[in-house]
Amino acid sequence: METQILEPTAGGEFAPTTTYLNTSSCGLLPRRTVRAVAALAQELADGRPGGAGDFSAVTATRESFARIAGVPHERVAVGGSVSVHVGLIAASLPPGSEVLFPEGEYASVITPFTVRGDLKTRFAPLEGLADAVRPGTALVAFSSVQSADGRVADTSAVRAAAAAHGARTLLDASQSAGWQPLAAGDWDYTVTGGFKFLLCPRGVSFLTVTEDAQEALPPLHAGTFAAERLWETTYGPIEETATSARRYDEPPAFLSYHGAAQSLALLERVGIDAVRAHDTALARRFRAGLVELGHEPVPADSAIVAVPGLGHRAGELAGAGILLSERAGNLRASFHLYNSPADVERVLDRLAG
Repeated sequence: METQILEPTAGGEFAPTTTYLNTSSCGLLPRRTVRAVAALAQELADGRPGGAGDFSAVTATRESFARIAGVPHERVAVGGSVSVHVGLIAASLPPGSEVLFPEGEYASVITPFTVRGDLKTRFAPLEGLADAVRPGTALVAFSSVQSADGRVADTSAVRAAAAAHGARTLLDASQSAGWQPLAAGDWDYTVTGGFKFLLCPRGVSFLTVTEDAQEALPPLHAGTFAAERLWETTYGPIEETATSARRYDEPPAFLSYHGAAQSLALLERVGIDAVRAHDTALARRFRAGLVELGHEPVPADSAIVAVPGLGHRAGELAGAGILLSERAGNLRASFHLYNSPADVERVLDRLAG
């Protein structure tokens, strides 16, 4: 029996004016999210008594992501970008530490380590990442789903290999959280950009840290929001940072977080399992159609489909109102809550000429 496809408007929350298959670059904002951002923006224009925004929206976003990620909210830090979270982790490693990455990994996962100049970095094919972990590997850093082509990592094998050799783990869930279940507690650290499959505005990101890993991660950019007792230490040094992962919070972009609380609430209402079934069913339909046209997509059971050698057609498709991406020579399509079988057929018809 064919997997159930969800109603793409999600109760009227989406009404794209294009065939939008580019969530891997940036997700569409639900209408409820747009309303929340617009309301705060208008209050800020009018002169808002409470300042830049409500910290309650940050708390709601943190708690919602924690439920999606399967961890207590005390294990979640909020911020503005994945690279800042990764930079914090990179800064905590002793000189000479070895960090292992997959070949072709996204730059934001790699560069905060390589710019230090005093760490050993090593690369292995994604399929052989677990086998490449060795004694002396300090950290394995990788994405659960690859940005360039949608390949899904063998997370169980990597986790087992890291545990066997005493290596810590850093998982980037930016291309998977929102359509693929996330068990953040299985990893020492996870980082997630909120503006893709989590449907948040840019300026929202999440870092999760296990209690054990927190012992080795100093809060190097601690500010007012990292205090154990918020608002009590505004001037002078903070004497007590939060005992939870909140010690790693960046000052929140309130406009973004007012919207993010609404986006994550929508995903929780629909359910990640239902979203996964919807997204991957559309992706499988697209893969099957590509094969019928004589194209060979990168093998993966993923919401992201990459077709080698067709990246040059992204501009032509955009001109026809079909938005995809060109990544590493691939034509990359990514399917999400607002897509339908009609979107699949439209892009296939265009590719068929």
